[in-house]
Amino acid sequence: MEIIVDDEVKEFIKAEGLDYRLSTTCSGPALVPVLIKPAKESDLKIPIDENLTLYISDVQRHFVPRITIDMVYDPEKLYSCSALSALRGLY
Repeated sequence: MEIIVDDEVKEFIKAEGLDYRLSTTCSGPALVPVLIKPAKESDLKIPIDENLTLYISDVQRHFVPRITIDMVYDPEKLYSCSALSALRGLY
């Protein structure tokens, strides 16, 4: 399955200047900087430009056909997830 990345997401990642990862959180898939949720070897890698990459978790790559700007993480929702609350303040 080909995953479509909206242009708005590509522009967001370029503006941030950081690699991002579509990861599984307590509230569903979320785009988070790899500083918060590091990429894994099993991730699908989508080049955004020559220096930036969007990683798609192996779990999410089977369910998400399109990456949209509404998937960008909300820090309050992200850190309310017990699995990620210890990462608060890293980014």
